[in-house]
Amino acid sequence: MSDALFDFSGKVALITGGSRGLGLEMAKALASRGADIVIASRKADACEAAAAEVRNLGRRALSHPCHVGDWTALAGLADAAYAEFGKVDILINNAGMSPLAPSSADVTEALFDKVIDVNFKGPFRLTALVGSRMAAGEGGAIINISSVGAIRPDPSYIPYAGAKAALNAMTEGFAKEYGPKVRVNGIMAGPFLTDIAKAWTPEARETARNALGRPGRPDEIVTAALYLASPASSFTTGSVIRCDGGTP
Repeated sequence: MSDALFDFSGKVALITGGSRGLGLEMAKALASRGADIVIASRKADACEAAAAEVRNLGRRALSHPCHVGDWTALAGLADAAYAEFGKVDILINNAGMSPLAPSSADVTEALFDKVIDVNFKGPFRLTALVGSRMAAGEGGAIINISSVGAIRPDPSYIPYAGAKAALNAMTEGFAKEYGPKVRVNGIMAGPFLTDIAKAWTPEARETARNALGRPGRPDEIVTAALYLASPASSFTTGSVIRCDGGTP
């Protein structure tokens, strides 16, 4: 695909949660514009299926099953990416989970810890591992996929909202730590029609309480991700962009 602003030829992107939903859309968008891709998610077969889609686009792909909530597993993911490609130019911390609870009193410690591990602790550790190598090398771009829930928390997912708020704070902190060679930004996503939407009511899949009146299509996060990953956003770092249809 010819695209003067978004040419990723020779670049390597590592995407967590890259086997489906927003992660897979971003992986295919980057691959179709020249990038080689590292796909990470929990299930090996899902990782390999996504990697096959990337290869069908004519790019190299590495599938690496990894639970991002497992602190000790993340070094293996980073090492595998560098062993295969020699570098990582783009890191997208996309993996996340947002379980709902009837009430805060019903949230168990185990569930609370799992939500924090996947949505904040894991991205923190992987950003530290990859970002430090980027800063010591030729630089790069890191994108954290957050949620509008970070600034519009709901009682049904307070731990998730808190974790995403922490992810937003982390974004600015790492931008300062690894700049000027590494840019770190975030995208606060609103409701998107990914796999999770299969559990929604038919009405929720068609309408939303936002300015556009509807949920987003997975491909609609692509432009924001391409912008933040590319040199076209060379003066943008420590920023968190809302891609939420105008959530009030």
